[in-house]
Amino acid sequence: MRITDVRLRRIEGVLPTGEDVWEERLARPIDIYPEYRRDNDFEGGVQLVDGFHITTFFLEVETDQGVTGRAGPIPEGVAFIIARSLRKLLLGQDPIAGEKLWDQMHRSLIHGRQGEAMLAISAVDCALWDIKGLWLDQPVYRLLGGPTRDEIPAYASMLGFSVLDEQRVQNRALEYKELGFPAQKWFFRHGPMSGHDGMRQNVNLVRTVREAVGEDYDLMFDCWQAMDVHYAAELADRIKEFKPRWLEEAVMPDRVGSYSELKRRTSIPLAGAEHEYTRWGMKRFVDANALDVLQPDIYWCGGLSETLKIAAYATTHDLTVIPHGHSATATLHFSLTQSPIHTPYQEHLVTWNRIHQYFLENPVTPANGQLTLPTASGLGMTLDEAKIHREEVVFT
Repeated sequence: MRITDVRLRRIEGVLPTGEDVWEERLARPIDIYPEYRRDNDFEGGVQLVDGFHITTFFLEVETDQGVTGRAGPIPEGVAFIIARSLRKLLLGQDPIAGEKLWDQMHRSLIHGRQGEAMLAISAVDCALWDIKGLWLDQPVYRLLGGPTRDEIPAYASMLGFSVLDEQRVQNRALEYKELGFPAQKWFFRHGPMSGHDGMRQNVNLVRTVREAVGEDYDLMFDCWQAMDVHYAAELADRIKEFKPRWLEEAVMPDRVGSYSELKRRTSIPLAGAEHEYTRWGMKRFVDANALDVLQPDIYWCGGLSETLKIAAYATTHDLTVIPHGHSATATLHFSLTQSPIHTPYQEHLVTWNRIHQYFLENPVTPANGQLTLPTASGLGMTLDEAKIHREEVVFT
Protein backbone atom coordinates (compact mmCIF):
# COMPACT_ATOMS: atom_id res chain seq x y z
CA MET A 1 0.00 0.00 0.00
CA ARG A 2 1.28 3.46 -0.94
CA ILE A 3 0.18 7.03 -0.33
CA THR A 4 -1.14 8.53 -3.55
CA ASP A 5 -2.49 11.90 -2.41
CA VAL A 6 -2.38 14.30 0.53
CA ARG A 7 -5.36 16.66 0.44
CA LEU A 8 -6.26 19.67 2.55
CA ARG A 9 -9.98 20.40 2.52
CA ARG A 10 -11.24 23.81 3.58
CA ILE A 11 -14.84 23.36 4.67
CA GLU A 12 -17.54 25.71 5.91
CA GLY A 13 -20.79 25.12 7.76
CA VAL A 14 -23.12 26.58 10.37
CA LEU A 15 -23.65 25.11 13.82
CA PRO A 16 -27.30 25.90 14.61
CA THR A 17 -27.68 27.63 17.95
CA GLY A 18 -30.21 30.01 19.42
CA GLU A 19 -27.65 31.59 21.74
CA ASP A 20 -23.99 32.52 21.77
CA VAL A 21 -21.72 29.48 21.74
CA TRP A 22 -19.15 31.34 23.84
CA GLU A 23 -20.21 33.26 26.97
CA GLU A 24 -16.91 34.28 28.51
CA ARG A 25 -13.26 33.74 27.84
CA LEU A 26 -10.59 32.51 30.20
CA ALA A 27 -7.51 34.28 31.56
CA ARG A 28 -4.60 34.38 29.08
CA PRO A 29 -0.86 35.02 29.43
CA ILE A 30 -1.12 38.22 27.37
CA ASP A 31 -3.55 39.66 29.91
CA ILE A 32 -0.66 41.36 31.69
CA TYR A 33 -1.29 44.07 29.07
CA PRO A 34 -4.52 46.01 29.74
CA GLU A 35 -5.45 46.45 26.07
CA TYR A 36 -5.72 42.64 25.76
CA ARG A 37 -7.15 41.96 29.21
CA ARG A 38 -10.37 43.72 28.26
CA ASP A 39 -10.85 41.78 25.01
CA ASN A 40 -13.63 39.22 24.94
CA ASP A 41 -12.75 37.59 21.64
CA PHE A 42 -13.27 33.90 20.90
CA GLU A 43 -12.02 31.23 18.52
CA GLY A 44 -13.41 28.57 16.25
CA GLY A 45 -15.83 30.62 14.17
CA VAL A 46 -18.15 33.61 14.09
CA GLN A 47 -21.44 33.95 15.95
CA LEU A 48 -24.20 35.30 13.69
CA VAL A 49 -27.98 35.40 13.98
CA ASP A 50 -28.49 32.06 12.23
CA GLY A 51 -25.81 30.20 14.19
CA PHE A 52 -22.08 29.74 14.71
CA HIS A 53 -20.29 29.90 11.35
CA ILE A 54 -17.34 27.50 11.22
CA THR A 55 -14.52 27.51 8.67
CA THR A 56 -11.88 24.87 9.23
CA PHE A 57 -9.54 22.39 7.53
CA PHE A 58 -9.32 18.60 7.36
CA LEU A 59 -6.40 16.50 6.17
CA GLU A 60 -7.01 13.46 3.98
CA VAL A 61 -4.27 10.93 3.17
CA GLU A 62 -5.32 8.71 0.25
CA THR A 63 -3.81 5.34 -0.65
CA ASP A 64 -3.71 3.14 -3.73
CA GLN A 65 -5.92 0.55 -1.99
CA GLY A 66 -8.88 2.90 -1.68
CA VAL A 67 -8.29 3.61 2.03
CA THR A 68 -8.26 7.28 3.04
CA GLY A 69 -7.20 8.40 6.52
CA ARG A 70 -8.45 11.67 7.93
CA ALA A 71 -7.44 14.13 10.65
CA GLY A 72 -8.88 17.41 11.82
CA PRO A 73 -10.09 19.97 12.28
CA ILE A 74 -6.79 21.82 12.02
CA PRO A 75 -5.98 25.54 11.67
CA GLU A 76 -5.09 27.10 8.33
CA GLY A 77 -1.43 27.57 9.24
CA VAL A 78 -1.09 23.89 10.10
CA ALA A 79 -2.76 22.87 6.84
CA PHE A 80 -0.27 25.05 4.95
CA ILE A 81 2.72 23.36 6.64
CA ILE A 82 1.40 19.92 5.74
CA ALA A 83 0.91 20.94 2.11
CA ARG A 84 4.18 22.79 1.66
CA SER A 85 6.60 20.82 3.87
CA LEU A 86 5.22 17.35 4.66
CA ARG A 87 3.32 16.29 1.54
CA LYS A 88 6.52 15.60 -0.41
CA LEU A 89 7.75 13.28 2.36
CA LEU A 90 4.51 11.28 2.31
CA LEU A 91 3.68 10.74 -1.36
CA GLY A 92 4.63 7.25 -2.53
CA GLN A 93 5.38 6.04 0.98
CA ASP A 94 3.95 3.09 2.92
CA PRO A 95 1.33 4.59 5.30
CA ILE A 96 1.72 1.67 7.71
CA ALA A 97 5.35 2.66 8.35
CA GLY A 98 4.25 5.34 10.80
CA GLU A 99 7.39 5.32 12.94
CA LYS A 100 9.61 5.87 9.90
CA LEU A 101 7.41 8.65 8.56
CA TRP A 102 7.19 10.36 11.97
CA ASP A 103 10.97 10.35 12.30
CA GLN A 104 11.44 11.70 8.79
CA MET A 105 8.91 14.50 9.33
CA HIS A 106 10.46 15.42 12.67
CA ARG A 107 13.99 15.46 11.25
CA SER A 108 12.95 17.48 8.22
CA LEU A 109 11.28 20.28 10.24
CA ILE A 110 14.45 21.32 12.02
CA HIS A 111 12.89 24.66 13.01
CA GLY A 112 9.58 23.06 13.89
CA ARG A 113 10.10 21.01 17.02
CA GLN A 114 7.29 22.97 18.69
CA GLY A 115 4.28 25.04 17.68
CA GLU A 116 2.36 24.72 14.43
CA ALA A 117 4.92 22.48 12.75
CA MET A 118 4.44 19.91 15.50
CA LEU A 119 0.68 20.26 15.11
CA ALA A 120 1.17 19.40 11.44
CA ILE A 121 3.13 16.24 12.30
CA SER A 122 0.45 15.34 14.84
CA ALA A 123 -2.33 15.57 12.26
CA VAL A 124 -0.44 13.41 9.77
CA ASP A 125 0.32 10.83 12.44
CA CYS A 126 -3.36 10.60 13.42
CA ALA A 127 -4.42 10.27 9.77
CA LEU A 128 -1.95 7.38 9.39
CA TRP A 129 -3.45 5.63 12.42
CA ASP A 130 -6.88 6.13 10.85
CA ILE A 131 -5.59 4.40 7.71
CA LYS A 132 -4.29 1.44 9.75
CA GLY A 133 -7.64 0.94 11.43
CA LEU A 134 -9.62 1.29 8.22
CA TRP A 135 -7.26 -1.03 6.33
CA LEU A 136 -7.56 -3.75 9.01
CA ASP A 137 -11.27 -2.99 9.61
CA GLN A 138 -10.64 -2.46 13.32
CA PRO A 139 -11.06 0.43 15.77
CA VAL A 140 -7.64 1.88 16.49
CA TYR A 141 -7.80 1.03 20.20
CA ARG A 142 -7.63 -2.65 19.22
CA LEU A 143 -4.39 -1.98 17.36
CA LEU A 144 -2.98 -0.40 20.51
CA GLY A 145 -3.45 -3.55 22.56
CA GLY A 146 -7.19 -3.53 23.17
CA PRO A 147 -9.31 -1.81 25.79
CA THR A 148 -8.61 -1.95 29.50
CA ARG A 149 -12.30 -1.22 30.21
CA ASP A 150 -15.64 -0.89 28.47
CA GLU A 151 -16.10 2.79 29.31
CA ILE A 152 -14.18 5.71 30.74
CA PRO A 153 -15.49 8.59 32.87
CA ALA A 154 -15.50 11.98 31.16
CA TYR A 155 -15.02 15.15 33.12
CA ALA A 156 -16.94 18.20 31.94
CA SER A 157 -14.52 20.94 30.92
CA MET A 158 -16.45 24.19 31.26
CA LEU A 159 -14.39 26.47 29.02
CA GLY A 160 -16.48 29.27 27.56
CA PHE A 161 -19.18 29.32 30.23
CA SER A 162 -19.77 32.37 32.39
CA VAL A 163 -17.64 32.38 35.54
CA LEU A 164 -18.44 35.83 36.92
CA ASP A 165 -22.21 35.44 37.32
CA GLU A 166 -22.49 33.47 40.56
CA GLN A 167 -26.03 32.24 39.94
CA ARG A 168 -25.21 30.99 36.44
CA VAL A 169 -22.12 29.20 37.78
CA GLN A 170 -24.19 27.48 40.48
CA ASN A 171 -26.89 26.42 38.05
CA ARG A 172 -24.52 25.09 35.45
CA ALA A 173 -22.30 23.22 37.93
CA LEU A 174 -25.36 21.47 39.32
CA GLU A 175 -26.72 20.84 35.80
CA TYR A 176 -23.60 19.00 34.67
CA LYS A 177 -23.41 17.01 37.87
CA GLU A 178 -27.00 15.91 37.30
CA LEU A 179 -26.09 14.97 33.71
CA GLY A 180 -23.85 12.31 35.23
CA PHE A 181 -20.42 13.89 34.83
CA PRO A 182 -18.33 12.68 37.80
CA ALA A 183 -16.06 15.74 37.72
CA GLN A 184 -15.81 19.27 36.30
CA LYS A 185 -13.04 21.68 35.37
CA TRP A 186 -13.59 25.43 35.53
CA PHE A 187 -11.44 28.24 34.16
CA PHE A 188 -10.26 31.36 35.96
CA ARG A 189 -10.95 34.71 34.30
CA HIS A 190 -8.30 36.76 36.10
CA GLY A 191 -4.53 36.81 36.44
CA PRO A 192 -2.08 38.82 38.55
CA MET A 193 -2.66 42.15 36.81
CA SER A 194 -6.34 42.13 37.77
CA GLY A 195 -5.30 42.84 41.34
CA HIS A 196 -7.08 42.01 44.58
CA ASP A 197 -10.53 42.13 43.01
CA GLY A 198 -9.51 39.59 40.38
CA MET A 199 -8.11 37.30 43.07
CA ARG A 200 -11.34 37.62 45.04
CA GLN A 201 -13.39 36.66 41.96
CA ASN A 202 -11.15 33.66 41.25
CA VAL A 203 -11.56 32.39 44.81
CA ASN A 204 -15.29 33.03 44.68
CA LEU A 205 -15.55 30.87 41.55
CA VAL A 206 -14.01 27.94 43.40
CA ARG A 207 -16.22 28.46 46.44
CA THR A 208 -19.37 28.77 44.33
CA VAL A 209 -18.75 25.58 42.36
CA ARG A 210 -17.86 23.58 45.45
CA GLU A 211 -20.98 24.73 47.28
CA ALA A 212 -23.09 23.86 44.23
CA VAL A 213 -21.84 20.29 43.77
CA GLY A 214 -21.10 19.44 47.41
CA GLU A 215 -18.33 17.24 48.78
CA ASP A 216 -17.06 13.95 47.32
CA TYR A 217 -16.99 15.34 43.79
CA ASP A 218 -13.83 16.09 41.79
CA LEU A 219 -13.25 19.70 40.80
CA MET A 220 -10.30 21.00 38.80
CA PHE A 221 -9.34 24.60 38.04
CA ASP A 222 -7.39 25.87 35.02
CA CYS A 223 -5.13 28.95 35.08
CA TRP A 224 -4.27 28.59 31.38
CA GLN A 225 -0.66 29.79 31.77
CA ALA A 226 -1.85 33.23 32.90
CA MET A 227 -0.23 33.42 36.36
CA ASP A 228 3.16 33.49 38.02
CA VAL A 229 4.47 31.45 40.95
CA HIS A 230 3.67 33.98 43.68
CA TYR A 231 0.11 34.64 42.47
CA ALA A 232 -0.60 30.94 41.88
CA ALA A 233 0.79 30.02 45.30
CA GLU A 234 -1.44 32.57 47.02
CA LEU A 235 -4.45 31.40 44.99
CA ALA A 236 -3.68 27.78 45.89
CA ASP A 237 -3.44 28.68 49.56
CA ARG A 238 -6.84 30.41 49.44
CA ILE A 239 -8.66 27.58 47.65
CA LYS A 240 -7.09 24.52 49.26
CA GLU A 241 -9.99 24.26 51.75
CA PHE A 242 -12.25 23.48 48.76
CA LYS A 243 -10.11 20.43 47.92
CA PRO A 244 -9.42 20.80 44.16
CA ARG A 245 -8.27 17.61 42.49
CA TRP A 246 -5.69 19.68 40.65
CA LEU A 247 -4.60 23.17 39.65
CA GLU A 248 -3.81 23.33 35.94
CA GLU A 249 -1.27 25.23 33.82
CA ALA A 250 -0.45 27.77 36.51
CA VAL A 251 2.39 29.33 34.48
CA MET A 252 3.66 29.24 30.90
CA PRO A 253 5.03 25.84 29.85
CA ASP A 254 8.67 26.85 29.41
CA ARG A 255 8.90 27.74 33.12
CA VAL A 256 9.62 24.22 34.35
CA GLY A 257 11.46 25.58 37.37
CA SER A 258 8.43 27.67 38.28
CA TYR A 259 6.26 24.56 38.29
CA SER A 260 8.75 22.83 40.57
CA GLU A 261 8.75 25.79 42.94
CA LEU A 262 4.97 25.98 42.98
CA LYS A 263 4.76 22.23 43.62
CA ARG A 264 7.00 22.76 46.63
CA ARG A 265 4.72 25.51 47.96
CA THR A 266 1.29 23.88 47.66
CA SER A 267 -0.35 20.61 48.60
CA ILE A 268 -2.77 20.84 45.63
CA PRO A 269 -1.68 18.48 42.81
CA LEU A 270 -0.44 20.26 39.70
CA ALA A 271 -1.43 19.43 36.11
CA GLY A 272 -0.09 20.82 32.86
CA ALA A 273 2.12 20.52 29.77
CA GLU A 274 -0.74 20.57 27.25
CA HIS A 275 1.26 23.27 25.46
CA GLU A 276 4.46 21.20 25.49
CA TYR A 277 5.55 18.94 22.64
CA THR A 278 7.11 15.48 22.17
CA ARG A 279 8.53 13.03 24.67
CA TRP A 280 11.61 15.20 25.06
CA GLY A 281 9.58 18.21 26.13
CA MET A 282 7.52 16.19 28.60
CA LYS A 283 10.68 14.58 29.99
CA ARG A 284 11.73 17.96 31.37
CA PHE A 285 8.63 18.11 33.57
CA VAL A 286 8.94 14.49 34.70
CA ASP A 287 12.63 14.73 35.55
CA ALA A 288 12.09 17.99 37.46
CA ASN A 289 9.23 16.43 39.48
CA ALA A 290 7.21 19.46 38.38
CA LEU A 291 3.76 17.93 37.73
CA ASP A 292 1.43 15.29 39.09
CA VAL A 293 -0.74 15.07 35.96
CA LEU A 294 0.64 15.31 32.40
CA GLN A 295 -1.77 16.56 29.74
CA PRO A 296 -0.25 16.09 26.29
CA ASP A 297 -2.63 17.02 23.49
CA ILE A 298 -2.67 14.26 20.88
CA TYR A 299 -3.23 16.78 18.06
CA TRP A 300 -0.42 19.02 19.28
CA CYS A 301 2.35 17.03 20.98
CA GLY A 302 3.26 14.80 18.03
CA GLY A 303 0.23 12.64 17.43
CA LEU A 304 -1.04 9.39 18.85
CA SER A 305 2.34 7.71 18.30
CA GLU A 306 4.13 10.29 20.42
CA THR A 307 1.46 10.35 23.12
CA LEU A 308 1.95 6.62 23.64
CA LYS A 309 5.67 7.21 24.21
CA ILE A 310 4.98 10.09 26.59
CA ALA A 311 2.57 7.95 28.59
CA ALA A 312 5.03 5.07 28.75
CA TYR A 313 7.71 7.34 30.21
CA ALA A 314 5.36 9.15 32.58
CA THR A 315 3.86 5.99 34.01
CA THR A 316 7.29 4.61 34.87
CA HIS A 317 7.29 7.51 37.35
CA ASP A 318 3.73 6.61 38.40
CA LEU A 319 2.32 9.85 37.04
CA THR A 320 -1.20 10.38 35.74
CA VAL A 321 -1.62 11.06 32.00
CA ILE A 322 -4.92 12.63 30.92
CA PRO A 323 -4.57 14.19 27.46
CA HIS A 324 -5.92 17.64 26.76
CA GLY A 325 -9.22 17.13 24.98
CA HIS A 326 -8.68 18.93 21.66
CA SER A 327 -9.50 15.77 19.67
CA ALA A 328 -12.09 13.61 21.41
CA THR A 329 -11.90 10.86 18.79
CA ALA A 330 -8.16 10.17 18.89
CA THR A 331 -8.06 10.72 22.64
CA LEU A 332 -10.77 8.13 23.29
CA HIS A 333 -8.78 5.43 21.51
CA PHE A 334 -5.75 6.31 23.62
CA SER A 335 -7.65 6.54 26.92
CA LEU A 336 -9.38 3.19 26.51
CA THR A 337 -6.04 1.37 26.22
CA GLN A 338 -4.39 2.87 29.30
CA SER A 339 -4.36 1.61 32.87
CA PRO A 340 -7.34 3.11 34.72
CA ILE A 341 -5.09 4.21 37.57
CA HIS A 342 -2.91 6.27 35.21
CA THR A 343 -5.70 7.58 32.95
CA PRO A 344 -8.78 7.77 35.18
CA TYR A 345 -10.64 10.40 33.14
CA GLN A 346 -11.00 11.79 29.64
CA GLU A 347 -11.52 15.52 29.22
CA HIS A 348 -14.79 16.51 27.54
CA LEU A 349 -14.57 20.12 26.39
CA VAL A 350 -18.28 20.86 26.41
CA THR A 351 -18.28 23.88 24.07
CA TRP A 352 -15.16 23.14 22.01
CA ASN A 353 -16.38 19.63 21.23
CA ARG A 354 -19.57 21.05 19.71
CA ILE A 355 -17.36 23.05 17.35
CA HIS A 356 -14.54 20.59 16.68
CA GLN A 357 -16.85 17.64 16.10
CA TYR A 358 -19.59 19.45 14.23
CA PHE A 359 -18.61 18.01 10.84
CA LEU A 360 -18.13 14.44 12.14
CA GLU A 361 -20.76 11.85 11.34
CA ASN A 362 -20.35 10.17 14.76
CA PRO A 363 -19.06 12.67 17.31
CA VAL A 364 -17.76 11.37 20.63
CA THR A 365 -20.44 12.26 23.18
CA PRO A 366 -20.64 11.11 26.82
CA ALA A 367 -23.80 9.42 28.10
CA ASN A 368 -24.39 9.83 31.82
CA GLY A 369 -20.80 11.07 32.09
CA GLN A 370 -19.28 7.99 30.44
CA LEU A 371 -17.58 7.40 27.08
CA THR A 372 -18.02 3.92 25.67
CA LEU A 373 -16.13 1.75 23.20
CA PRO A 374 -16.50 2.97 19.61
CA THR A 375 -17.27 0.26 17.08
CA ALA A 376 -16.32 1.94 13.80
CA SER A 377 -13.05 1.11 12.07
CA GLY A 378 -10.18 3.58 12.28
CA LEU A 379 -10.44 6.62 14.54
CA GLY A 380 -14.02 7.46 13.62
CA MET A 381 -13.29 10.44 11.36
CA THR A 382 -16.06 10.03 8.76
CA LEU A 383 -17.46 13.45 7.82
CA ASP A 384 -21.15 14.29 7.65
CA GLU A 385 -21.12 15.74 4.15
CA ALA A 386 -24.64 17.17 4.60
CA LYS A 387 -23.27 19.68 7.12
CA ILE A 388 -20.71 21.06 4.70
CA HIS A 389 -22.15 24.15 3.00
CA ARG A 390 -19.06 24.99 0.99
CA GLU A 391 -15.65 23.42 0.45
CA GLU A 392 -12.49 23.50 -1.63
CA VAL A 393 -9.21 21.63 -1.80
CA VAL A 394 -6.51 24.13 -0.87
CA PHE A 395 -2.72 24.51 -1.14
CA THR A 396 -2.62 22.12 -4.10
